[in-house]
Amino acid sequence: MNEMINTITQGDCLEVMKRIPDGYIDLTITSPPYDNLRTYNGFKWNFEKIAKELYRVTKEGGIVVWVVGDATIKGSETLTSFRQALFFQETGFNVHDTMIYEKASPSPPSHNRYLQSFEYMFILSKGRPKTSNLIRDRKNAHGGVRKAERSIRDVDGNLTSRGAKVIPEYSVRFNIWRYATGFRQSTSDKYAYEHPAIFPEKLAEDHIISWSNPGDIVFDPFVGSGTTAKMAVLNDRKYIGIDISEEYVDIARRRVGEALAFKNEKEVD
Repeated sequence: MNEMINTITQGDCLEVMKRIPDGYIDLTITSPPYDNLRTYNGFKWNFEKIAKELYRVTKEGGIVVWVVGDATIKGSETLTSFRQALFFQETGFNVHDTMIYEKASPSPPSHNRYLQSFEYMFILSKGRPKTSNLIRDRKNAHGGVRKAERSIRDVDGNLTSRGAKVIPEYSVRFNIWRYATGFRQSTSDKYAYEHPAIFPEKLAEDHIISWSNPGDIVFDPFVGSGTTAKMAVLNDRKYIGIDISEEYVDIARRRVGEALAFKNEKEVD
């Protein structure tokens, strides 16, 4: 199995995943082709079988970040995203959190709908998450201020003193994450935009930081342009990527190779 570590494999992810042992992956971050909103070179995939394989290969306490949205067909949103989340529950995953990926540059408006500016990020855990490095970058207005000591009356009528507390400068961020998107916003790798639907590097990085530790294995079964793998490299994680398109695999390998070169250069300096 070690031959798949730090590689991007071209092939059907359902078939390639069979080579991954049970309980092997710490974190999966992926955005699958959904509702035929993109052709992805015409390739098809079987969601339910892939969901079951993801459960099998995920470690106890591991996380799957499933980034997905819905198409509007015949005037109605498909709700495919929710059906997928419910099926993940049926396979054994917990829906640890339902997060929102808000796009700073939304899709073109419809004549009778508000601008579509988000996708769902379902945080699926196999049991209780083993890693939770929550990002604290929400600045508190009164950070650093020492709250006065106070007393609380217990149910029996007695007063219990609560010690003074300093308000932290930063608190855990909300579960709606906003990112700049579009050309030269999601990534500065110009050639990556040959893929039709890349997600922001910062999105992948923030989830990598949140749900894994250095040395962990980060997996993307629809690696596409290689964003997940690239950010795994830059954050000292191992990676495994799979994509059925040879064209996209070439893009992903190039991005990872350049990230490795950049990292090695910084270490030498």
